[in-house]
Amino acid sequence: MQLSIIIPAFNEEESISPLMEEIRTVCDRERIDFEVLIIDDGSNDRTFEKASEAHAMDARIHALRFRRNSGKAAALAEGFRRAQGRYVITMDADLQDNPAEIPALIKMLEDGADLVSGWKKVRHDPWHKTLPSRLFNAVTGSVAGIRLHDFNCGLKAYRSEVVKSIELYGELHRYIPVLAHWNGFRHITEKPVEHRARKFGQSKYGWARLTNGLFDLITLVFLHRYTRRPLHLFGFVGLFFFVLGFLVLLGFAASWAFSGQLHLRPLMVAAASSMLLGVQFISIGLLGEMINARFAPAAPPPLAAVTEGCPGESAT
Repeated sequence: MQLSIIIPAFNEEESISPLMEEIRTVCDRERIDFEVLIIDDGSNDRTFEKASEAHAMDARIHALRFRRNSGKAAALAEGFRRAQGRYVITMDADLQDNPAEIPALIKMLEDGADLVSGWKKVRHDPWHKTLPSRLFNAVTGSVAGIRLHDFNCGLKAYRSEVVKSIELYGELHRYIPVLAHWNGFRHITEKPVEHRARKFGQSKYGWARLTNGLFDLITLVFLHRYTRRPLHLFGFVGLFFFVLGFLVLLGFAASWAFSGQLHLRPLMVAAASSMLLGVQFISIGLLGEMINARFAPAAPPPLAAVTEGCPGESAT
């Protein structure tokens, strides 16, 4: 199969039928062999019924329903697991993503891209949704080391091997390009896409995305960079506090040596506390290293290619 289209949906009953009609029109016109996976994320309206009706009309459309709302990352992870296409496209169910972008996205994958992220260059959202998104994109790009204008755009295209290599949970769907980049996929690009005004329902996102996204980014950076070497993080922080406190106490010791007087001051107590805090951080790092050594043997890095006849590989 050429293409799998994954659509997470939560309370989007009015959008399902027109979206499926648009997808069928585009893919049939371009002769794209496709499947659609609608993941109903525990909706409390008739989203799943509308998706089931679409399946009854076209067997290429499939619907799954979670028993409860589990989040967009869980819906995408289930779709990635079930996708059978050589290429995978994700889009939101609210009709703001235009299926007419599908052929151009596939063309960019065929030209060598591993992942193509949509860029909603002209947005039709209220300011309280666009402003957090701009802040989020700026911070994420700086930390992750890849420059995209719109990390959180729901319209993205992937090679199948990209989505099969990504583990999603929590709200990490925002960082799929980052995860792919850190997994060794270097051909990550973006494409300006049409962003249409919402016709039905209301947005599920707002300012909470900024704070939640920040915490998820901290978690992601820690897990990527320090899971195998926690002492490098906690040890650095601990060493900073220890040296800071030590230098302050050294200054008090020098003053005592020259003046012969020493009085207990709040700064002295703070310096001693800083040294104790530093010892605690270093101890946490050492405990993390001990846990790693006992329970987390180093996994081999993922292979990008193997020469013919390499031991342990079947000849091609």
